[in-house]
Amino acid sequence: MDEEHFNMQMRKFLKKVGVTSQTEMEKAIRSALYDGKLKPDATVKAVMTLEIPALGVRHQIDSLISLEDEGKIGEEHRRE
Repeated sequence: MDEEHFNMQMRKFLKKVGVTSQTEMEKAIRSALYDGKLKPDATVKAVMTLEIPALGVRHQIDSLISLEDEGKIGEEHRRE
């Protein structure tokens, strides 16, 4: 196996995943905010699943993404 080539292929794949995932998440969240389906201080759960069917690999990552800095939310309430 050509380690350098493999590493470059992995990096290309991960860059594509990162860029396209961020774009799709931003579009969906902005649309939900615009439609009133999501509040500006909401937290949303995101799930990313990596599958390599030929190798029987399935890896899932779950994360909560908050749309507002919790520290700033507290600051706003203290000012009131």
